Amino acid sequence: MSSSRRACVAAIGAGLALAGCGFHLRGRATYLFTTIAVNSPGAPLLAAEMRRALDETGSAKVVEAKDAQVILDIPVVADDKEVLSLSSAGSVQEYLLIKRVTFRLHDANGNDWLPVGEITVRRSYTFNENEVLARGTQEQRLLKEMQTDVVQQLIRRLQAAKKPA
Repeated sequence: MSSSRRACVAAIGAGLALAGCGFHLRGRATYLFTTIAVNSPGAPLLAAEMRRALDETGSAKVVEAKDAQVILDIPVVADDKEVLSLSSAGSVQEYLLIKRVTFRLHDANGNDWLPVGEITVRRSYTFNENEVLARGTQEQRLLKEMQTDVVQQLIRRLQAAKKPA
């Protein structure tokens, strides 16, 4: 069998394996509401990323709170850093980053479409005293990835929101 034929068979096999496991590309998010406002006074960067994600992926239009069918409140965004492990000499070898985001989706009358919920994302990374600058950059990159992860999880939760009875 020629190498190009083997490559073709391998590609088809990989495609069938992905299809069999339920993998599919992310499509547009659909919601039961048509307009949404994002209220996150304590985390403007998260709010901006959330608005951008809603504009790019969802069926709802992002508007001001006075014009919105629902309001996404994000009152608490907390970033924590904990020591995960120490060396035998007592110096830090590994840190754990934790991002906690509390949210609530409600309409203008205060009726909950989604009750108060929390998303927690954790990432760990190794630390070396000789590479402080590089590890600082790595920590900032991880925090940005964690924020993006939170936004994607919020998008998925918004898809499950139901109009109050």
